[in-house]
Amino acid sequence: MAPPACATRRSTSAPWRSRASPIPTTARPSSPRRRRCAETRGKVKREETDMSETKTKQPRKVIITCAITGSIHTPSMSPHLPVTPQEISTAAVEAAEAGASIIHLHARDPETGVPDQSVEAYANILPVIKQQTGAVLNITTGGSTTMTTEERLAPALHYAPEVASLNMGSMNFGLYPMLNRFKAFKHDWEEPYLEGSKHRIFKNTFEDIEMILSRCADNGTRFEVECYDIGHLYTCAHFVDRGLLKPPFFIQSVFGILGGIGQHPEDILHMKRTADRLFGDDYQWSVLGAGAKQMQIAAQSVMLGGNLRVGLEDSLWLGRGTLAQSNADQVAFAKKMVEDLGMAVATPDEAREMLALKGGHDVNF
Repeated sequence: MAPPACATRRSTSAPWRSRASPIPTTARPSSPRRRRCAETRGKVKREETDMSETKTKQPRKVIITCAITGSIHTPSMSPHLPVTPQEISTAAVEAAEAGASIIHLHARDPETGVPDQSVEAYANILPVIKQQTGAVLNITTGGSTTMTTEERLAPALHYAPEVASLNMGSMNFGLYPMLNRFKAFKHDWEEPYLEGSKHRIFKNTFEDIEMILSRCADNGTRFEVECYDIGHLYTCAHFVDRGLLKPPFFIQSVFGILGGIGQHPEDILHMKRTADRLFGDDYQWSVLGAGAKQMQIAAQSVMLGGNLRVGLEDSLWLGRGTLAQSNADQVAFAKKMVEDLGMAVATPDEAREMLALKGGHDVNF
């Protein structure tokens, strides 16, 4: 837009007047024409600035993953933890509608809530979610610490999802401290399951990881690479060097599991700095905070340029002392936080582009 003619008039200010010396308001009354010219100049400048910002300033897109039920918490800990196929499917659809780009899935026995990694357990979950939402569906290969690697892999191998989780190292996985907070259990398996984490190892050897990567290679499934400690990033880099993991990598840093890295802000920074050094621009970083610090850690990730994961798998809480009523509640909270920080939540298709996924049309469900 061309400026008005009056905008090109030469200044009539005295040549000797200093820039620091203001023109007295009584020196010359402002005419209506001069006021109109000034207003027009201001309007032109504002419009040009607004147009420039519209063209150049787009908010960064943040992927929200929602982990619906997991295998950490037991049914007695919260009445809102999804257990049956219908509860899990409904919770997943609600989370997607609230803004989750990716839905991370485990299955459970519908009667007792025991983690169930059979192919059949997912048969009444995956198609239902896919029919009702376009979200990316991510099947765990972590299962639970009580399962063999073959058992854990079976659903991802059978259904060939766009994304599957992949744990980057064997570790102690301590759930037993939750026995200090929860005393009454509805099912016989819950207390021994938690107590048994004192002596169980969550087994993810180099051979296990190589087997999962190799057997899923022909399915086009990409991985949510779960790193519970700094050494897991170096294990990931090892498989990158061998050509078994290909960019862009989706690195999910996990903070707050007993046996893994802690939740101090310096821990989050150390993970991010190490991943940056190892993978440069070839990865998308996401975090999950286990327990009460879920949202604090998510906020730190967003401010550091990362993505986030929420969901009742990782935390049963929405605020201090307040149980989340649903997975969707946590997603909605996270979405508002992302937007309040000046960023935008990625749609499922934007997440697919960011992670170079094969698309929901090329899965076996």
